[in-house]
Amino acid sequence: MTERDDPKAALRHYLQATRDDLVWKLEGLDEREARLPRTATGNNLLGLLKHCLNVEAGYFGPTFGRQFPSPDELLPLAAYDEDPQADWYARADETKDGLIDLYRRVAEFADQTIAELPLDAPGRVPWWRPGHQDVTLHQIIIHVTCDLARHAGHADILREQHDATVGWRRENPQVMDDQEWPAYVAKLTALADRFA
Repeated sequence: MTERDDPKAALRHYLQATRDDLVWKLEGLDEREARLPRTATGNNLLGLLKHCLNVEAGYFGPTFGRQFPSPDELLPLAAYDEDPQADWYARADETKDGLIDLYRRVAEFADQTIAELPLDAPGRVPWWRPGHQDVTLHQIIIHVTCDLARHAGHADILREQHDATVGWRRENPQVMDDQEWPAYVAKLTALADRFA
């Protein structure tokens, strides 16, 4: 059976591709560069990864009655009471390589949930509002993939701001090599200025 014939395999493929894209955006960065806030709200590349690993651990763990093997490595829910942004940055005792390793282990844990349960397996998201907490594995795979894809888009922009590294995927960046970017930006700026 090919991925085209297996809905679970297709969903799993896109989830893994998005994970890979997030990790790729951290390649070649030192600790400071990975942590450095790049927006007015503090968005940083390592924080995006930390947020996503906690998202996956929650949705593919407690939602389906499972627990990550080393829960002390994850952010406890109580941490959000103290700091609502706790999963958006790496603490001083966390490293880029350590969080990437943790993310890969969380992904393996999530993949076990996906492999062991049918797509219509029921789950319950306790942090969602009442009346919307009951879900299926199928819904959660889509929900998490969409959430991660959004953050991978954030990572694309943050990395481009840092060192002009661009591209959708390492193996297929979908960016024209011969584009004269400064001229293109000047063209778009001139167009926008017409409406000033």
